Amino acid sequence: VQLQASGGGLVQVGGSLRLSCAASGRPLSTYYMGWFRQAPGAEREFVAAISWHGDFTYYSDSAKGRFTISRDNAENTLYLQMTSLKAEDTAVYYCAAEYSFTGKVRSAPEYDYWGQGTLVTVSS
Repeated sequence: VQLQASGGGLVQVGGSLRLSCAASGRPLSTYYMGWFRQAPGAEREFVAAISWHGDFTYYSDSAKGRFTISRDNAENTLYLQMTSLKAEDTAVYYCAAEYSFTGKVRSAPEYDYWGQGTLVTVSS
């Protein structure tokens, strides 16, 4: 599967953005999907994940209550709606697909395919 993330940009503190991740190749419904982010000088960290049909969602503590992960398998697209953005949310955001589900949805090495990343900059 090929993943293409988009929707990043510059937003003020308290603002909102919706990231998209378009998949091509194998149907998106065959993958557990996740969003990760990486700030300058920091390690890649888990943001959110979603099960094959959206029945289960998982969030990092920092994302819980502010971000919503969703998917549209018919459109082969993954989303991350981000609200109440903070300066510390500034990072490159990556979508990722896990084909062989291991249950370790928060672990980046478990994901098999990655998008190229989209930059989110939150200014104060």
